[in-house]
Amino acid sequence: MLLNLFNEMRAAKVPVSVRELLDLHHALQKHVVFADMDAFYYLARAILVKDERHFDKFDRAFAAYFKGLENLDRHIEALIPDEWLRKEFERSLSDEDRAQIQSLGGLDKLIEAFKKRLEEQKERHAGGNKWIGTGGTSPFGSGGFNPEGIRVGDAGERQGKAVKVWDQREYKNLDDQVELGTRNIKLALRRLRKFARQGAAEELDIDGTIDHTARDAGLLNIQMRPERRNTVKLLLLFDIGGSMDAHVKVCEELFSACKTEFKHLEYYYFHNFVYESVWKNNLRRTSERLATFDLLHKYGEDYKVVFVGDAAMAPYEITQPGGSVEHWNEEAGYVWMQRFMAKFKKIIWINPYPRQTWDYTASTHLVRELIEDRMYPLTLQGLEDGMKYLSK
Repeated sequence: MLLNLFNEMRAAKVPVSVRELLDLHHALQKHVVFADMDAFYYLARAILVKDERHFDKFDRAFAAYFKGLENLDRHIEALIPDEWLRKEFERSLSDEDRAQIQSLGGLDKLIEAFKKRLEEQKERHAGGNKWIGTGGTSPFGSGGFNPEGIRVGDAGERQGKAVKVWDQREYKNLDDQVELGTRNIKLALRRLRKFARQGAAEELDIDGTIDHTARDAGLLNIQMRPERRNTVKLLLLFDIGGSMDAHVKVCEELFSACKTEFKHLEYYYFHNFVYESVWKNNLRRTSERLATFDLLHKYGEDYKVVFVGDAAMAPYEITQPGGSVEHWNEEAGYVWMQRFMAKFKKIIWINPYPRQTWDYTASTHLVRELIEDRMYPLTLQGLEDGMKYLSK
């Protein structure tokens, strides 16, 4: 039966393998979960999904699969006599439960009243004795005290007296193509961490030495491993002002993520394009500047360089002397970018605008040519692609 669930996952582009499907089968055989749809959902997601980016795809596939099973359930119900189902249900009730259900005219009347109440109600309700909501004494809702109820939703305080569970699951989207935000900044940290840990000098692996010595019948077998030290050196250059004002929040989050993740981090600001000087304090950018020549000589070629900007400007700001909108630059911007490319081995450009908009500005084409098309969108997937290039 789970083969159809597997097919739905593959159709939804969830990268799931047969090995993971077999693991799910094995977990079910061991009764890790049993007769609990919620528990099965979380178990299946934990086994089949290896990356949070695919949670939304998994949810859609899971819903599509069990929608088909609901149709199957209705077909099976049609084959089973109603009296059999009623007798089986009544066997699970105590004499007190039967008496309480009859107070509303029986189970059929209870369900009929619920459907009518659901059609009448147009808003959320809490407390009371009629509407569907949380708390209160209404027979419909969650967290209330009516002994003959139908539970709708989950207020977190179940009284254990609902005749039927009536839940509606809601999923939150999580996609690797969305721009970075407060909600998924932790995912960005994990992407950045992929190349934050690099092997340096070797150190003694105590656990590995003990394990291999035991395997060799007590003969000492020393194991070494790369020292886990954050050795990556990152140089960040942010475009600030003008059209970048709309992207301040996401750039702040990216900057915060980098400061958390990288021990050797240096950063500077520029406006539109890099020229003969950059700065660190925007309040003093006219009086406290660092010559770009000094920057090129100060940092070694082992630094990874990341430009962050929308690359949206007049083409002459890149191609012509005096093209800067703030001052007279003796040399064209592209000359300075060529010097960066000649000095540093790894350079990328992160663009907060979506990739599909890049073809609408000539300056973006120029920037992409100058950095050998190493431009990536400011999304989770874009960051991951950029980090993969920097880590090579």
